[in-house]
Order: sequence, then structure tokens, then C-alpha cells
Amino acid sequence: MLDKSIREIERERQGLQNQEKKLIAEIKKTAKQGQMGAVKVMAKDLIRTRHQIEKFYKLKSQLQGVSLRIQTLKSTQAMGEAMKGVTKAMGRMNRQMNLPSLQKIMQEFEMQNEKMEMVSEVMGDAIDDALEGDEEEEETEELVSQVLDEIGIDINQELVNAPSAAVSAPAAKGKVAQAEATGNDDSGIDSDLQARLDNLRRMYVCSHIIAPTIAGAKQEIAGLVVVT
Repeated sequence: MLDKSIREIERERQGLQNQEKKLIAEIKKTAKQGQMGAVKVMAKDLIRTRHQIEKFYKLKSQLQGVSLRIQTLKSTQAMGEAMKGVTKAMGRMNRQMNLPSLQKIMQEFEMQNEKMEMVSEVMGDAIDDALEGDEEEEETEELVSQVLDEIGIDINQELVNAPSAAVSAPAAKGKVAQAEATGNDDSGIDSDLQARLDNLRRMYVCSHIIAPTIAGAKQEIAGLVVVT
């Protein structure tokens, strides 16, 4: 409705402006004819017309301001309706949400997560220990073979020549005695060999490869360590 009123006011203003132009032309024509009385009357009409045009400008501006305020109110109302709908939706969601149950779920998740981390850590340590054990066993076997080679015991030769632990014992005893004599001539076994022999004594039972072969030489090696 306001837009219609604004359009009508605009038409009236344009009509007055056309009338203003005609009055100006008439005033100029009458003035040229020397009719000053008529000129004064038309001048008063021109002034009233201009005042009326100015009023129409003001009225149009006021109506446009009212229209803008109404549009703002409509926008505010639409925003309020939207907020109302959002508030209702949030209320429904809050009523449907079970906070204690959600807290319990989060606690259970945290507990299971910690449990999984512990299991993973234990499994990783177990795997590392298993692999480390294999490496230590290989190093132990290499160390035993090296020590026996240094004191004069050939494991491979003993495995081929000795049919049993009883047969291998004298040969091993002779090797150990020879190694002892050689050690005495060389002023004893050095500290590195002593450490290896001590390690051999501690890990002797764990060695499953040379146990059948050096069973008879075990006491001789122990005696060698004591003498040294």
C-alpha cells in the first residue's frame, strides 16, 4: 500500500513541475507584454506551486522511511520465527540426549582405549623379548664356539669323531689339559678370554648344540677357570 501511495505522490509532483514550467513561460510572455498586474498574480501561483512540489518531496521521503521501517520489522519478525524454530529443535535434541549415558559411553571408550594401548605395549615387549632372546642365543653359540676354538676344542671334529659323550670325554680332557699347559706357558689367559669363559660357564646349560660333545670336558673347563 505504501508503494502505491508513493507512486501517486510522484505523479502529483511531476504534474506540479509541468505546471511550474508553464507558469514560468506565461510570466515571461506576460512581462514582455507589459502586463505587470498579471505577472504578479502568476508569480504568486508559481511560488505556491513550488511550495507544493517541495511538500510532495518531503511526503515521499517520509513514506519511503516508513516503508523501510516496515521492511525492517518484517525481517526482524522472520528472524524471530527462525530463531523460534531453532530453539524448539535444540530443546528436542536436549531432551533426547541422555547425558549420564553419554558420559558412561565416553568413560567406557577411554577405558577400552587404555586397555588396548596396554595390550599393544605388552605384545610389543613380548615380541621384542622373543627376538632379543634369539639374537642372544645366536651370540652365545658364536661366543662358545670362539672360546672353544681358542682353548683348542674343535666342535665339528668332535661331533664327527665322538660317537657318544663317554667317548668324547677323554679327547676333550686332553684338549683342555693341552690348553692349560699352553696357558701356563703363555703366562695365563687374558682378561677377555677369562670373561668369555665365565660367560660360557653361566650359559653352559642353555647350549643345546655342544652339550653332547663337551659333557666330558665340562669339569676340565671349570677347573681351567679356577686355576686361571
